[in-house]
Amino acid sequence: MSETAGKPITCKAMVARGPKQPLVEETITVDPPKAGEVRVKVIANALCHTDVYTLDGHDPEGLFPSILGHEAGCIVESVGEGVTSVAPGDHVIPAYTPQCCEVSCIFCQSPKTNLCPKIRGTQGQGLMPDGTSRFKDKDGNTIYHFMGCSTMSEYTVLAEISCAKIDPQAPLDKMCLFGCGISTGLGAVWNTCKVETGSSVAVFGLGAVGLAVIQGAQKAGASKIIAVDINPSKFEMAKQLGATDCVNPKEVEGKIQSYIAGTMTPWGVDYTFDCTGNVEVMRAALECAHRGWGTSCVIGVAASGHEISTRPFQLVTGRIWKGTAFGGFKSRKDIPKLVDRCMSGELPIDHYITHTFQGVGKTNDAIDALHSGDCLRAVVRYE
Repeated sequence: MSETAGKPITCKAMVARGPKQPLVEETITVDPPKAGEVRVKVIANALCHTDVYTLDGHDPEGLFPSILGHEAGCIVESVGEGVTSVAPGDHVIPAYTPQCCEVSCIFCQSPKTNLCPKIRGTQGQGLMPDGTSRFKDKDGNTIYHFMGCSTMSEYTVLAEISCAKIDPQAPLDKMCLFGCGISTGLGAVWNTCKVETGSSVAVFGLGAVGLAVIQGAQKAGASKIIAVDINPSKFEMAKQLGATDCVNPKEVEGKIQSYIAGTMTPWGVDYTFDCTGNVEVMRAALECAHRGWGTSCVIGVAASGHEISTRPFQLVTGRIWKGTAFGGFKSRKDIPKLVDRCMSGELPIDHYITHTFQGVGKTNDAIDALHSGDCLRAVVRYE
């Protein structure tokens, strides 16, 4: 047991004090874990667009002040009463989609979903399962949690059911990517849509998630992979990962869906994926899915209040519209497997890390990099 076990820890964290405001580096107190909880030392944190989405005020559940961050690699510092699946010194990836594994949880027991609701109510309120926070600022005021993770802090507290224990030899400043975006893109292909060998695929939006969809589709044996983005500088990486065609919607006549389902193909493609969060792009992706059997998967998160629309005839004529959360992966079971595949060389991810920073205080710089347009993942190493 560590010397700090059972005691509050003082550390640095980046606090989101309000929407559309830069994060503030502050010294905070992180309380010990309660029953069923785990306190971890955050080694590295990757910036995800979901963090920026909340910081920009687009998240209806966004709370302030809070500590953002949810794509991280950590080492367990101490555990609360009753915790058995991890111990101090274990390496873990925090999972914003928990997995309670209880026999009574119809979601965990079903192979159809990964949406365990065990702590959903309190997680959405920025609190731990008992309805309280483990964070306080220097004046003793409460700071909210975020997505059950809050990894823009040198230490954080997680629910045990949100801790995916991984190979201790795996570098945490790389494996942190499996905490959200990369897993989501891969899983959308492998789990949600179950893309078959020889399928045709179109991917809208070539950020890290979209490129992970391409990587997953290539590994699934897709024969045609169309990469769609308005930034042609992203096409080279898409091709390296398996894209067979690249299209800039600004350079085609008419709507992109008519170009894909009409010019590039006679009836559309078997699977389409929206990785933009733009509801008009979601519609375009659906409408170029193959007549009779095409499936379109929504991955991108739209801003609060936005709604999707299409003519019902698009569905009547055989298209399926579905969505995915964390790529359908059951976090505690599947993240360790993804890490193992990466460590074996089967699933490389280094190409997603385009920017690195040192120290939690550099998180605002990482956010700026993410806004730059040429950043896939910016990783901030805390030590």
